[in-house]
Amino acid sequence: MNLFRKKAVATSTSTPLNRVLGAFDLTMLGVGAIVGTGIFVLTGVAAAEYAGPALILSFIIAGLACTFAALCYSEFASMIPESGSAYTYSYVAFGEIIAWILGWDLVLEYGLASAAVASGWSGYFQGLLSGFGIHLPTFMTSAFNPEAGTFVDMPAILIVFIITLVLTRGIQESSKLNIIMVIIKIAVVLLFIVVGVWYVKPDNWVPFTPYGFSGVATGAAVVVFAYFGFDAVSTAAEEVKNPQRNLPIGIISALAICTILYIIVSLILTGIVPYTELNVKDPVAFALNFINQNWAAGFVSLGAIIGITTVLMVMMFGQTRLFYAISKDGLLPKKLQKVSPKRQVPIVSTWVTAALVAIFAGFVPLNQLAELTNIGTLFAFSAVSLGILVLRVKQPNLKRGFKTPLVPFVPALAIIFCFYLMLQLSTFTWQGFGVWLVIGLVIYFLYGYRHSKLNQKNKI
Repeated sequence: MNLFRKKAVATSTSTPLNRVLGAFDLTMLGVGAIVGTGIFVLTGVAAAEYAGPALILSFIIAGLACTFAALCYSEFASMIPESGSAYTYSYVAFGEIIAWILGWDLVLEYGLASAAVASGWSGYFQGLLSGFGIHLPTFMTSAFNPEAGTFVDMPAILIVFIITLVLTRGIQESSKLNIIMVIIKIAVVLLFIVVGVWYVKPDNWVPFTPYGFSGVATGAAVVVFAYFGFDAVSTAAEEVKNPQRNLPIGIISALAICTILYIIVSLILTGIVPYTELNVKDPVAFALNFINQNWAAGFVSLGAIIGITTVLMVMMFGQTRLFYAISKDGLLPKKLQKVSPKRQVPIVSTWVTAALVAIFAGFVPLNQLAELTNIGTLFAFSAVSLGILVLRVKQPNLKRGFKTPLVPFVPALAIIFCFYLMLQLSTFTWQGFGVWLVIGLVIYFLYGYRHSKLNQKNKI
């Protein structure tokens, strides 16, 4: 069995998808994916339970890990401008079995993250409705939990299908809507910064590291979720004008903008409110209420809903393009690569993604499973970074529109940082990740290996 057969780098740039995205569109796509649940939800929990005021150090550590990985992603994106992200890159660098593992891993990242984000959106939306005195029947307010009287999270399912309808309209329309929503949520984050900076009390930063460095490290492993999404930019490769130039710009610009915002927000947040009081689901709005700026808190709550919507849209977009890419290679049923001739989007994979995300978001409690997104993504980042080292040695003459600086140091640092953060995650998370990969390998050996396009070529 030739488990390590490799794809060649495509020489043709033709695609049935619509190449309309520029560098600005990609930057907004990245910011749309990154700024959301992390900044509006995770900051409070991470400060209260793990890092305290040293949350800023957690964000810097997580940001460094993702920056090193982003530089590696940028080289791959400029070298292999195809859909599929880490899956496609690994197919070229390591071979089919590793590519499948990475692809299956990304299904975990995008699919589970989409479901978790949809659940978070539902919570904020119901909070907004309750502000107007509107309360949904209990049975449809959350995932299946008979003891609490809940059976299905209808708002989560509803937003999944609304986003799906937007995605099926075409990449240009989806991108325009994303840009509008990103501008609104960035304005809301800036509003928090401008209003909150005047109420910072340096005394709230003492003690700075109440849980020690181990707390800072664990906090980094939690808040790294806040940076995920820049890799989803690379899944749009076949819909980008001049991908060799624009993809690296989009990836690096989005990550730089979000890192700066995260550091400033975490500094102000812990300066306004004592970290022990930040274990709430809406810490940014809570902080504004804490200083009696209720009018600004209302805007932040609305911005959080819009922000989480863009995260969900980009994550679901990434999942649809991943299914499309894997299907093109024959490892998943070929129906998933069907493209609408009118809209130029992979229509079947879009609706399959919607169905899967809706089931998980609507019926499965995702509290413990959320960490699986972290371990899956960090694993993908490590593999892509290792791939840079492999291809620099084995295929040094490949055309690279962008080169990762300071090789081998930057890829090595990406691997070390990501693996270190993976080690901070719970035993349950590692066990769940292992089970997920075993399920993926069973699917590969039962279906993918035999139907692989490379396998068909070998038979010929």
